[in-house]
Amino acid sequence: MQRIVVLGVSAGVGKSTFARQLGAKLTLPVTYLDRLYFEPGWKEVSEEVFQQRQAEVCVQRAWIIEGNYSKTLSLREAHADTIIYLELPLLVCLGRVVKRRINFHQQTRPELGVGCPEKMDWEFLKYIVTTYNRRKFNMRNRMNRYEREGKEVIRLFSRRQIQEYLQKEFP
Repeated sequence: MQRIVVLGVSAGVGKSTFARQLGAKLTLPVTYLDRLYFEPGWKEVSEEVFQQRQAEVCVQRAWIIEGNYSKTLSLREAHADTIIYLELPLLVCLGRVVKRRINFHQQTRPELGVGCPEKMDWEFLKYIVTTYNRRKFNMRNRMNRYEREGKEVIRLFSRRQIQEYLQKEFP
């Protein structure tokens, strides 16, 4: 476990928190894709810049990369030896997104780039609700494919499983 991709079914599933805690436990650097994708003021970088930034991380000896960004996932999955997938119920994810918005009102979360204060709107909430089941189906199929390809896949489906995983001893 030297190159770990952390994926999740939805915003609010806990990818960033999980990656940060796992990185501390394994003493591995953590890269948050939102930091690579957004410039101050939530300005999106070009796809080429985003891919180049990820490629620079992927060639390192060891890392954890957190975030879905399915359009560039093939770059990360080609280098990863371990995929960790988090899937919690939709209502838990929604509740966490709302809580995060309240807790970080007019602040930038640590995993976001400078100058990107927390935000949430109805379109984002609608996106989470309307795409959750499709994304869950697609992610489960993707995890099956990774297993067939010989990658280590860790699937965590509850807060308890996530905590137990983070508390275990690693070699």
